[in-house]
Amino acid sequence: MNLQIRDPRARELARRLAEKRNVSMTEAVIEALESELERHSKQTPLAVRLAAVSGDLKSKAGSGGRTLSKDKVDEMWGHS
Repeated sequence: MNLQIRDPRARELARRLAEKRNVSMTEAVIEALESELERHSKQTPLAVRLAAVSGDLKSKAGSGGRTLSKDKVDEMWGHS
């Protein structure tokens, strides 16, 4: 089965990549897709990244803290 690129921008990007790598457009598209799939599979999920940030902030905050009233929160946000 042939891969047909009908979108002019996609075709131009594939052509430029093929030219830079000195390969056919088909090979350039295959390599680009493989590279993107590999990059995506190594990516840390958002939930894990957010949990790490949350844990870091909790450790910096330490114990204690203070209780804020709704009025104080509104004041901090400029809603007084």
